[in-house]
Amino acid sequence: MVILDYYRIFYYVAQYKSFTKAAEALDNSQPNITRCMNLLENELGCRLFVRSNRGVSLTPEGETLFHYVSVGYKQILAGEKQLRKERNLEEGLITVGASEIALRLLLLDKLEAFHEQYPHIQLQLLNCSAPQAVRSLCDHLVDFSVIATPVKIKKPLTKIPLSSFREILIGGVKYSSFAETKHHLYELQELPIISLGKETSTRQFHQQFFMDHNLTFRPEMTAATTDQILPMVQHNLGIGFYPKKLTSHAFERKEIVEIPLYESLPEREICLLQNSTHSLSLAAQKFIELLLQHPEHP
Repeated sequence: MVILDYYRIFYYVAQYKSFTKAAEALDNSQPNITRCMNLLENELGCRLFVRSNRGVSLTPEGETLFHYVSVGYKQILAGEKQLRKERNLEEGLITVGASEIALRLLLLDKLEAFHEQYPHIQLQLLNCSAPQAVRSLCDHLVDFSVIATPVKIKKPLTKIPLSSFREILIGGVKYSSFAETKHHLYELQELPIISLGKETSTRQFHQQFFMDHNLTFRPEMTAATTDQILPMVQHNLGIGFYPKKLTSHAFERKEIVEIPLYESLPEREICLLQNSTHSLSLAAQKFIELLLQHPEHP
């Protein structure tokens, strides 16, 4: 069986048309290069080179072999070049699953910082709910996910908290009088509540919150995304729970009011989800390092 390294040596001899120059390029000795090519010719049962005082040239058989060897070796060189680029973070692709709240509260800032540092790394975002993020990780469709709790996982998935946030109850200016006093949760039963779909972790969180107080969460309107809830509230279509950190501009413009409650919503977390069986590229590892540098990370 031919030693594969002989084909590498053959490629260089054919390129340089000289055993001596090929030896220099390969940091080897000319006698060893000649010996290896003699062995290759013996193994293949044909002459590959025409030797002369001016160097070497390929025989017809050598030309045929070089046609195939050059294609393969160029692919190897291209592969090595690509690996060097990825190792140096000059190229690469990261696929991230992200819930909308996590994207708005944390991930966008991290994406900006990472892109500034590594502008040639491609970033692909998959917008998904927490259950969808879990499925995407199990199916190896994403490198990792950043989502808002609650989320249920089991091995081989892992969860790392990155930061926390609170939601408040908001209403449009129509509810200004109602917002002047503090209310109990049961008083909201007769008001139109806007929420996300049943499949989202946000909806599940609010349902559990109401259940903990022996109440049923019955929203009258369903929004497809968190971003839709705020304008719906601003247009007095109902009241809704919304991340406090995302309400400042609407409050400044006096487009919404906070409806105070005696029962405060528990804090939620933004978490990093990973599949421990999934090997990460160097670029993905660097991005996770950046995520874990978040000041609120324990």
